[in-house]
Amino acid sequence: MSGVTIHQVAEAAGVSASTVSNVLNGRTDRMQAATLARVEQVIEQLSYRPNRAARMLRTGRIKVIGLIVPSVANPFWGSLARELEAIALTEGYHVLLCNSERDPARELKYSEELLADGVSGVVLCSSLPSLDHVAPLLGRGLKMIAFDRTAQAGDPPSLSSISVDNAMGAELATRHLLELGHRRLAFVSGSVNSVNRRERLRGFRAALESAGLDPADAIVWPGADTAEFGDKDAAELGRNAARELLGRPRPPTAFVAINDMCAIGICRGAKDAGRSAGQDVSVVGFDDILLADLFEPPLTTVRQPLPEMAAETFQQLRARIDSAPVAGRSLLIRPRLVVRKSTAQAPAEATVPASRARIGEAAAPTAGARG
Repeated sequence: MSGVTIHQVAEAAGVSASTVSNVLNGRTDRMQAATLARVEQVIEQLSYRPNRAARMLRTGRIKVIGLIVPSVANPFWGSLARELEAIALTEGYHVLLCNSERDPARELKYSEELLADGVSGVVLCSSLPSLDHVAPLLGRGLKMIAFDRTAQAGDPPSLSSISVDNAMGAELATRHLLELGHRRLAFVSGSVNSVNRRERLRGFRAALESAGLDPADAIVWPGADTAEFGDKDAAELGRNAARELLGRPRPPTAFVAINDMCAIGICRGAKDAGRSAGQDVSVVGFDDILLADLFEPPLTTVRQPLPEMAAETFQQLRARIDSAPVAGRSLLIRPRLVVRKSTAQAPAEATVPASRARIGEAAAPTAGARG
């Protein structure tokens, strides 16, 4: 039945329109079970759907949140969208997904349109160092959670941040490779001009320094000044990195990739160069996407606990939507290294105690090391 109004539902159920509204908005704590059941039955029988435009006129907002990600070409962001949407739906919310390619102008445009359409809560995932481009919208009432980005100096006071500890994750990955005897390591990323990527590079360098190696000697590919993030083409970026680096006179024996798609590309590039990931070279990813365990070889990676992170993100955003403005907070979540088959002991000629070698120096063969 089309065109059913809330007043018709109320009349059929023998209750007031405000009672029906309470049911629709989850305000049923003080409602008798029989009344709730009767209203729900009538809503189903009449196929009643609330008028969103009318609700927005009354409340100024709708039960929709925005999710602005770099690009769902990276399956990690698709998985986040799925986790966040599943939680939101149980609370009566819907999710609008936007791809920004980490472009501030696109993020601003999306955020402006969402706010104009009555969406008062947004999860922003670009991890750009400055959020000055969206700060005026927060002043106009937009609630925002910065995902995969730690709090930065100059952030709007109302901004909340939720992130895995990216520096710790990269440090775990690098330390794992060092413990396997690798000393010629490469960090592969697109641009490192985002908060999360800078922290991963910092963790990579910190692990090298802790092992007595000079971080300045490590390979950062294609270089810290690169402008392109490569979110859409992470696998191809990794493949190109492996082809180039493994063609050098003293190639790296191990790679720390900025994410799993990049790591998968590195594995393919190694094969192009006549080497096998998990045997001739070692590769560690970051994220633990579904493909990581299905890929051959199964990918050693740093796991981000997405279900926990998505749940915390939604709960924080909803609390801010439903309450008066409060100061932002920052939550840092611990990552975990998942060891699979893409990493192995360093080749004998590349293994040397950290105290005796700089990254990239010639190393004497070590007895007993296996290739």
